[in-house]
Amino acid sequence: MADENTVYIGKKPTMNYVLAVVTQFNSGSTDVIIKARGRAISRAVDVAEIVRNRFIHDAVVKDIKIQTETIPAEGGGSANVSSIEIYMSK
Repeated sequence: MADENTVYIGKKPTMNYVLAVVTQFNSGSTDVIIKARGRAISRAVDVAEIVRNRFIHDAVVKDIKIQTETIPAEGGGSANVSSIEIYMSK
């Protein structure tokens, strides 16, 4: 899947990301990836559920991948951050 079918979840309101996913599906994409790290994971799950239940009823969650990423910390060490990738298809 290409990078243009990926929606990265951040600190914006949930509906902004829902609109991005719905737009991807409406523009002809059959697969969309929702990616998030850290505290944004719960927002990513909300986005997937809102898209599936309210907007695109034939969208399904095809796969979910979770992992831990090691990123450099401000103090010079490293920090572990959880991440999630939700694969949706229509």
